Amino acid sequence: MRKALDGVRVLDMTHVQSGPSCTQILAWLGADVVKLEAPAGDITRKQLRDLPDVDSLYFTMLNCNKRSITLNMKSDQGKELFTDLVSRFDILAENFGPGAVDRMGFGWERLREINPRLIYASIKGFGEGPYTHYKAYEVVAQAMGGSMSTTGFEDGPPLATGAQIGDSGTGIHTVAGILAALYQREHTGRGQRVTVAMQHAVLNLCRVKLRDQQRLTHGPLAEYPNDEFGDEVPRSGNASGGGQPGWAVKCAPGGPNDYIYVIVQPTGWEPISKLIGRPELADDPEWNTPKARLSKLDKMFQMIEEWSIGHGKWEVLAKLNEHNIPCGPILSTKEIIEDESLAANDMVVRVPHPERGDFATVGCPIKLSESSVDVTPSPLLGEHNEDVYLRELGLAPGRIAELEANGVI
Repeated sequence: MRKALDGVRVLDMTHVQSGPSCTQILAWLGADVVKLEAPAGDITRKQLRDLPDVDSLYFTMLNCNKRSITLNMKSDQGKELFTDLVSRFDILAENFGPGAVDRMGFGWERLREINPRLIYASIKGFGEGPYTHYKAYEVVAQAMGGSMSTTGFEDGPPLATGAQIGDSGTGIHTVAGILAALYQREHTGRGQRVTVAMQHAVLNLCRVKLRDQQRLTHGPLAEYPNDEFGDEVPRSGNASGGGQPGWAVKCAPGGPNDYIYVIVQPTGWEPISKLIGRPELADDPEWNTPKARLSKLDKMFQMIEEWSIGHGKWEVLAKLNEHNIPCGPILSTKEIIEDESLAANDMVVRVPHPERGDFATVGCPIKLSESSVDVTPSPLLGEHNEDVYLRELGLAPGRIAELEANGVI
């Protein structure tokens, strides 16, 4: 089966997480992604290792389906080879610090001169302005994008989310930009610059909190469980803050992840009241409408929890779903990696690796009916030097050894 991005070539100069998460999706969709690394390799090959002298899971789980070449961009020969490479690719992706590629001598104007059809995708921490040259990491982006100030409980500190919305969240935004640029190139014949800032991507994912910031100017947010409101959206624990109230309630036997998140829709109140042993509340005007329940959401979920704590979360899931009540058990990382349905949907896949053996990783979340995804192992450092430099760039066979000896690759 032909892949969606067959024929598209990506020169991947990204490292760590935000960039590699983007280029891995492009590779899953069929693009030929060539990861260009310094001779020492992507720093994450050695970070958080669980096995000595083997590429870390940090690296392998973000670089599947790619090829790897090495190149010293500080050398004159390296710059010559890079110029030749750029002319042969559709996309160049990088997430260096601001100005790093320019200092190498390959700013956007120079790249466009080498290859007018090139799509040059850059991930940065921040957009133009006072933060432009600041360093950004995952949780820095969460802090400055609106996520941390609205995550946690009212009486506690701001919290980071375990979901990597700053890194992988920015990566998926960049995929969208690259694909849009590819489509536009079909009409114009010209490449373009694609830039995505981590702060901006997090902000886009926090848009509902900006919605509520504006609603707050007209009075307290009734959907929030908070007793008091100032002039900014508060942290509100596990409340959904949306049109349908929700909360995580405890289940048996009371472990750290023995919870289920329950949404109470208007049509769900009657069956919930019966399940929890309070059928009289289905007709009680103090409880039988969303408006009536709004001022006592804490009491409502307390009653639900008094029932759920006597049952396991999977039993509660089954009972609530019998009545079409939206809910979801809190799944631990162990439960997720062992979940049969996720495996059946190719969302948790096992991949062979030549040095570490099989490892589990996340599969492609984008499913196309005419473009299947086969997850292949991440490349060893410089594994494809001969493929690219000899067979694709046409260098003489003896040049590889010479380039290695001179520290160029």
